[in-house]
Amino acid sequence: MDYAFLLDWGKNHLLTIVAVVTTLVLLYHYVIERDKAVKLSKKYRNSIFEAQSRIFLNATQYLIEGNKDLAIKEFLNAVDLNRETIDTYFALGGLFRSNGEIEKAISIHRSLIARESISESTRLLALKELALDFDKGGFIDKAIETYKDVLKINRDQQDVIHSLCRIYEDIEDWDQAYNYRIMLSKVGQENQSETISHILVQKAKALFDKGQFKACAEELEDAFRFAPSVSAKILRLRLFLVLGKMEDANGLLLELLKEHPMYATFIFVSLDQFNPKLQQAEQYKERLHQLKDYFLGINDVDLMNSPSVVLSKIRLLKDLKKTGDAFHLLDDWMKNQGQSDVLKIEYIKILIEIGKSEEALSHTKTLLNNLHSSLTRHYCSQCGYNSDEIFWRCPQCHSWETIQFRWKV
Repeated sequence: MDYAFLLDWGKNHLLTIVAVVTTLVLLYHYVIERDKAVKLSKKYRNSIFEAQSRIFLNATQYLIEGNKDLAIKEFLNAVDLNRETIDTYFALGGLFRSNGEIEKAISIHRSLIARESISESTRLLALKELALDFDKGGFIDKAIETYKDVLKINRDQQDVIHSLCRIYEDIEDWDQAYNYRIMLSKVGQENQSETISHILVQKAKALFDKGQFKACAEELEDAFRFAPSVSAKILRLRLFLVLGKMEDANGLLLELLKEHPMYATFIFVSLDQFNPKLQQAEQYKERLHQLKDYFLGINDVDLMNSPSVVLSKIRLLKDLKKTGDAFHLLDDWMKNQGQSDVLKIEYIKILIEIGKSEEALSHTKTLLNNLHSSLTRHYCSQCGYNSDEIFWRCPQCHSWETIQFRWKV
């Protein structure tokens, strides 16, 4: 090897050699320090993880015990420990909301939405949580607006659409309720036809009460196209009375009673509701009287086995001051059936009215010996909600046509 050549080359490129050596030394120290830094960072991260794990464990324990206030304090500690833990903020916001501290929940979710560093999916989740805050807090307009903002980002949010359906049905904005039920039917798996029918019936009923019978009939036709619900049939029956179509009214009443005998009392309570200020009021009242006479004349064996149908007949006869007819009907039913406590009480009342006090006393003693309940009420088959009022949509669980008749005394 020509060492002289190398020596000459080294002298001529001394600056280059120094620069290369210096760079190699710096690179060596950088690698060493980086490895140390990684180890320190990992150790630091582990300590944070252990601390957060303890906090979350404590918070979970408090939640199991039902102590939301202490759980919130633990989550606040987690936030102080690491402000980048997004899940902690969501947990804390949800806890504030469930604890009734709506303003704090709103503040947390708004702060998340305002962050620039979060992903779009996280921002969407924060927006949904904010809508829930407004909803739970009773800020209906803001809840609607925020739910709609979520749908602008992603229209396939089934739970959001369902929330909008519920809100619009609660405030009886039937046009919007209809629109969002249609949207829900497109993105969800559950058939919405029955509910949409009920919504259209509510729209038709509002028109009926204003005397806009033609528009009412049009909405009602749309309701039947979705589903022939009980409420739709009852409203159609009311329309038949307004229009004087008594043969159709009689046929529809019989159809309703055969399909849903337990709704007999509901039917006549609904039929009695007519705006007295409308010019058709007197004609309607007269035709309804004719329909009731038709009902009282029905002697269908299967229908007369229904306590609800018999009770409806008894009450109508008593309203018409036909106590004797009511007694004969009920006396015959008691001898052949006699399994309804409600009808037993009606029987005792009639016995007293017609002066058969001793017989009434005897039946009263028998009834009291077997009495376990207190009132005749309606209830929701889905959630058990009780009410003396007729409800097509349960005020508690918001389900449609779940009303049931509980035979209680």
